[in-house]
Amino acid sequence: MCASYVIREYQDRDADSWLRCRLQSFFHTNYYDDVVTERPAYAHPTVRHVAAADKSVVGILDAQVDGANATIEVLAVHPDHARRGIATALLRKTEAALARYAVSTLDAWTREDVPANRWYQRAGFVESFSYLHVHKVDADDATGFETPTGLSRPLTAFMHASRDHEASLRQQFRRVYVCRRYVKTLNAPPDSMSDGA
Repeated sequence: MCASYVIREYQDRDADSWLRCRLQSFFHTNYYDDVVTERPAYAHPTVRHVAAADKSVVGILDAQVDGANATIEVLAVHPDHARRGIATALLRKTEAALARYAVSTLDAWTREDVPANRWYQRAGFVESFSYLHVHKVDADDATGFETPTGLSRPLTAFMHASRDHEASLRQQFRRVYVCRRYVKTLNAPPDSMSDGA
């Protein structure tokens, strides 16, 4: 393991290393099957930072800007470089870069991985909404599913659901995750602060 890393803007030459970092970072999480084979393109302006060490990308953070809000599209740290402050350094660099867009809130979505949820909370994010990600896998019962004519029963499916149905869905499907939206206020206007703050 290298002793140091540098936070900088993503460069096109980082593409392969970026993909490897994302894949290996997600491998032991609830997002283990969220595999991409090329770097995503975004519809809106995007702040893209990497943590680089020994010419390899060991951390990534992409935040897409849409008006006064920005969304963290991906935040990942290679497991060999975890718990070194890389995610926090990436967040700080990204927050500073978002200032030029006059972004007032930054949000992120994550599943049930305890370390990720704790990190967002420590970083000043507050949970604002949650719902369920439901994966039907081949071993799950296909009762109730319909397919177009000519196709066999569905082997897999990915669905969203309200948390009102969480207990019954967890009994029916092996992979059910709570997906949480976290929000952090970046540039609160002075008049929004209470007198006692």
